[in-house]
Amino acid sequence: MKRVNILQRLENAGVIAVVRGKTKEEAIKASHAIVKGGMYGLELTFTVPRADEVIRELSDHYKDSPKVVIGAGTVLDAVTARLAIMAGADYIVSPSFDRETAEICNLYQIPYLPGCMTITEMKEALKSGVDIIKLFPGSAYGPSIISAFKAPMPHLNIMPTGGVSLENMADWFKAGVVTVGVGGNLLAPAATGDFEKVTEVAAEYMAKYHEIKGA
Repeated sequence: MKRVNILQRLENAGVIAVVRGKTKEEAIKASHAIVKGGMYGLELTFTVPRADEVIRELSDHYKDSPKVVIGAGTVLDAVTARLAIMAGADYIVSPSFDRETAEICNLYQIPYLPGCMTITEMKEALKSGVDIIKLFPGSAYGPSIISAFKAPMPHLNIMPTGGVSLENMADWFKAGVVTVGVGGNLLAPAATGDFEKVTEVAAEYMAKYHEIKGA
């Protein structure tokens, strides 16, 4: 039931923020700014220094906030995946599919979202128990590719990351994705310390999401 609950929270979040940063402090401040804007899905990438510490601090801070779901991104191997899970990560995201990582996530009942670009990769991921496929980079395709992928495998749950914007987010959801990942323009202000702007952009994304969903 743990994995089902997390998957439901991911879908409810709708928009997942891919959090990067030059320092641990920047990533934590950006994460709080994002949640303040009403965006409750966080993917803390392991390109952030001491990423496991960031995940632990955020998990502790939001442990009484059931809407907030915190995952680890840019996880390249099973060792890193377990480190993230022990730190409190609710889900694991990789830029590519890794079978050992899928197995460690299954062991701990943690959703695994690997990056895939082809039907073959997606099929292999599904065979290893993956629930949501990360289409990465989404900019290489665009929303129209979703129907092509879902034609032979209509049960695919896809989350595009890279290339998702306020302007095309509606097109992605109309195409049939379950959630989207955003990073670049959302996190850009954090690099200059403008965390209020991060909150503002996060709020814009969520307003657009609720408009799309009619909520």
